[in-house]
Amino acid sequence: MGTVMYWDGGGWTWMAFMPLLWIVLIGVVVWAVVRLTQHATGRDSGLDHGRPPRETPEEILDRRFASGEIDADAYTQARERLAAHKSRPR
Repeated sequence: MGTVMYWDGGGWTWMAFMPLLWIVLIGVVVWAVVRLTQHATGRDSGLDHGRPPRETPEEILDRRFASGEIDADAYTQARERLAAHKSRPR
């Protein structure tokens, strides 16, 4: 009985600490779910957050022709090769 008489009722510290623990725990779970879904969405849909979309071969060819890197003959030949490559069954 002597032990019970000198118990100081330290439960108030746990009562103050538990709401903080739950807030932190819920915050970590929400952060993890958001982080994982953004990463999966970017990988599955082909989206790459933070980077510009990748150019297609046709867009690269158009850009090079527009900037004067290649002439009209090279442009036409490359376009025809790209079209032939796309029409081939895989």
